[in-house]
Amino acid sequence: MIIEPRMRGFICLTAHPDGCAQNVKNQIEYVKSKGAINGPKKVLVIGASTGFGLASRITAAYGSGASTIGVFFEKAPSAGKTASPGWYNSAAFEKEAHAAGLYAKSINGDAFSKEIKAKTIELIKADLGQVDLVIYSLASPVRKHPDTEVLHRSTLKPIGHTYTNKTVDFHTGNVSEVSIEPATEEDIANTVAVMGGEDWAMWIDALKAENLLAEGATTVAYSYIGPALTEPVYRKGTIGRAKDDLEATAFTIGDKLKDINGKAYVSVNKALVTQASSAIPVIPLYISLLYKVMKAEGIHEGTIEQIQRLYADRLFTGNPVPVDEKGRIRIDDWEMRDDVQAKVAELWEQATTETLPAIGDLAGYRSDFLSLFGFEIDKVDYQKEANEVVEIEGLVD
Repeated sequence: MIIEPRMRGFICLTAHPDGCAQNVKNQIEYVKSKGAINGPKKVLVIGASTGFGLASRITAAYGSGASTIGVFFEKAPSAGKTASPGWYNSAAFEKEAHAAGLYAKSINGDAFSKEIKAKTIELIKADLGQVDLVIYSLASPVRKHPDTEVLHRSTLKPIGHTYTNKTVDFHTGNVSEVSIEPATEEDIANTVAVMGGEDWAMWIDALKAENLLAEGATTVAYSYIGPALTEPVYRKGTIGRAKDDLEATAFTIGDKLKDINGKAYVSVNKALVTQASSAIPVIPLYISLLYKVMKAEGIHEGTIEQIQRLYADRLFTGNPVPVDEKGRIRIDDWEMRDDVQAKVAELWEQATTETLPAIGDLAGYRSDFLSLFGFEIDKVDYQKEANEVVEIEGLVD
């Protein structure tokens, strides 16, 4: 079938298997071009199919020759209906990894559930014995709690007051004003339950109880801080409370890993176009201005550049991992440079529907958004029939 992007609001309803495959190949080639990393050899990535999780899996495999197990929750294809992009990404990764002689298997299901944790544990026992790196990169808006079976839904709201600022519809380029009502205590609690650190800790507890964490094992979860500009709706909003919880959990996990000389870190990454960030008011406008500034400075990075630098320059240098005053790895250092933020703040004041095409990089934003779904990728013929039914070679039943 000929596959084209079909949009509904901030979601693309279709994904292109060949585009996703080329996107994965491009990331693999980037990691290979940067040389070997003396890093992990047996890696579990929870949330392995898109974004930072996918980049983490690719970097482990092609930077360090690691065996990888990926856990994700993706929609399989059927005749006439495309899969979710993460399905095609994972299929492409496994095909490439197997061809390169690398171990790679995947589990598709709800990573919050006890069942998927148990299935992952059995696979590690059977195939790897232990893992030396666990990446936690889940980005779900909903979590069914495995003990209470309560369904928690996260929200994107400020706390304490209504927040009003500019935003942009990245499809049309229309800059407008948006107001977001403050969160209730229930909103905050639900968001922390979904996006906080509890499930990360549950994963590590389950793996450690079965002696599946190697001596000196590392675990990393991903977070974001961002500028003062987005603070009310992000870092000081409901999501920020969840990130605070996630970051606090790193210390709790770190204490539990001391007996195996293990470490737990939160890596604060830069703002990038993701399905999640596209739905947060204010963020798309900020990112379009940030991209313009960082590209002009020659310091722009996508997910694979971020994670390759995290592995090569922070986690696996042979030296102590550099952290900030709150114990976090800061790979958002280029985004948060004073000169970069000053320029973005200046452009923010100028941003209107009329000025944005010149002062921002909305075209880059749109392109990055579509590439998440396998569209607008170089070397792909979108006029050619594509086979939408693609299997993941190492998917564990």
